Amino acid sequence: MITNYTISGITCQHCVRAITAEVAAIPGVERVELEVSGQLTLHSQTPIPPAELEAAIAEAGETYSISGA
Repeated sequence: MITNYTISGITCQHCVRAITAEVAAIPGVERVELEVSGQLTLHSQTPIPPAELEAAIAEAGETYSISGA
């Protein structure tokens, strides 16, 4: 399953790495593709609950927010 989201608040590659690491740790996530522009493509076995995705992004940093979840 492939799902696209937009994340705001990303300013550099450090942000990308932090968010990617947190989202990749969600059970069922197979691959995370994230650009500095905020475009997130999530590959997963099953749908990821929005609350889990939002919690992972919040864990990466308080300045990030997601739309499309």
